[in-house]
Amino acid sequence: METVLIIIFIVIAILFFFLSMIIVNQKEAKIMQRLGKFHSVRRAGISFRIPLIDQVAGIQNLQIQELRVPVETITQDKVTLKIEVAIQYLIKADMESIQNSFYELADSTSQIESFVFDAVRAEVPKMELDMVYENKDHIANTVMEGLNSLLSNYGFDIKKTLVVDILPDAKVVGAMNAINEQKRLRQAAEEKGEADKILIIKAAEAEKESKKLQGEGVALQQMAVLKGREKAIKDLTVGTNMQIKDATELVMKLIDQDTLISMGEKNKNVIFMTSDIGIKGQVMEAMVGADIVSNHQKN
Repeated sequence: METVLIIIFIVIAILFFFLSMIIVNQKEAKIMQRLGKFHSVRRAGISFRIPLIDQVAGIQNLQIQELRVPVETITQDKVTLKIEVAIQYLIKADMESIQNSFYELADSTSQIESFVFDAVRAEVPKMELDMVYENKDHIANTVMEGLNSLLSNYGFDIKKTLVVDILPDAKVVGAMNAINEQKRLRQAAEEKGEADKILIIKAAEAEKESKKLQGEGVALQQMAVLKGREKAIKDLTVGTNMQIKDATELVMKLIDQDTLISMGEKNKNVIFMTSDIGIKGQVMEAMVGADIVSNHQKN
């Protein structure tokens, strides 16, 4: 009989032990009530309670949580928008904040959503559509400041508020896309025009430089020809005592003959006019005469 009683006692003791034990996970807090009244906050780890008298009223998550709130509103220029606001918040870790967050607010999520609705609908109607996009941070900061002011006394800390999406009406989106497309096409046309302009300018500069170099080459070539003719006439006048005029005529006729031979080799139909002493002869005579006089003075 005594053995049975001992076994019963051990079973009751084990059962009592397990019923009195409370295990709390990391980043959680358990709200304890004793006979229906708040008693304590149990944090991560193991703790004990009086079975049947102490009850776990609720569990508060101490991690940073995110709540996304879609808000429909209208801008100053009468564009219907759907704005999605992300609220990142946590419950402060001190006992008073944990207690207040559990007992003071019946539904914290709904109350946060209600405030976000009011804050966004108070700000957005003051702005035109373009300004809404430009003032996303301002809207988010306004919501964050208001939420912190409202919820800090209830144990909540708003860490960050973001306007994550702005969706205008589908017709407005279509119009905006058309405007942006036209803008991009206009910009592309302007850039292509500038590129074509640069290519034309560069081509003109290259042609100018080419003509310049070509002209310089022709001038040098002609100068060399003239020098050769001048030397031939001078050699004739010095070596044979021929008059400058006669020597010039002879050289010019030889040049004409060479030209005719060259034309015959190329087999081309060309109208060729033979040279006479004329202006060319006079120029050659003047060049040779000046050179002879210059050499005589040097000697």
